[in-house]
Amino acid sequence: MAFYENEVGIFITEEKVQARVRELGAEITRDYQGKDLTLVCVLKGSTFFAMDLARCIDLPLTMEFLGVSSYQGGTETTGEVRITSDVSKPMAGKHLLIIEDIIDTGLTMSFLLENLRARHPASLKVASLLEKPARARTKIDIDYKGFVIDDVFVVGYGLDYAEKYRNLSFIGRMKGK
Repeated sequence: MAFYENEVGIFITEEKVQARVRELGAEITRDYQGKDLTLVCVLKGSTFFAMDLARCIDLPLTMEFLGVSSYQGGTETTGEVRITSDVSKPMAGKHLLIIEDIIDTGLTMSFLLENLRARHPASLKVASLLEKPARARTKIDIDYKGFVIDDVFVVGYGLDYAEKYRNLSFIGRMKGK
């Protein structure tokens, strides 16, 4: 028996996730032809998505990592967003694509967009594997969207519950949550 079977059910299969990542990679490749693209990966949740997406983008690119937190280990956002680890290079004049695992309330992404705009990039767009519009507290324009989901608590493919389940190859739904 797999370690997760009593706690997590499959919500979006690994095959569907990977197919959508390939489609998004092709769109990004088309849209950024001739531009120097920098992926800004939001830690920790977007790492699996960001790595797979980067391999599906047929362009030279750079990657930066930005740690933010608004959950502090629970299933509900605290509403307070803080940077836990900043990018290592200046962002001025670069074409930035923020890579996020899930946008639900929109508060974290709103904070990130404001923060990165202040650094004067050439362009700034958003790619998110998941969007949960039922929980939106602010409108976020997602330029590259994987899946729209209902208001359910999901884990896997980078998404966690108390820092666990990130290593699942699919998007799972927590049983009883």
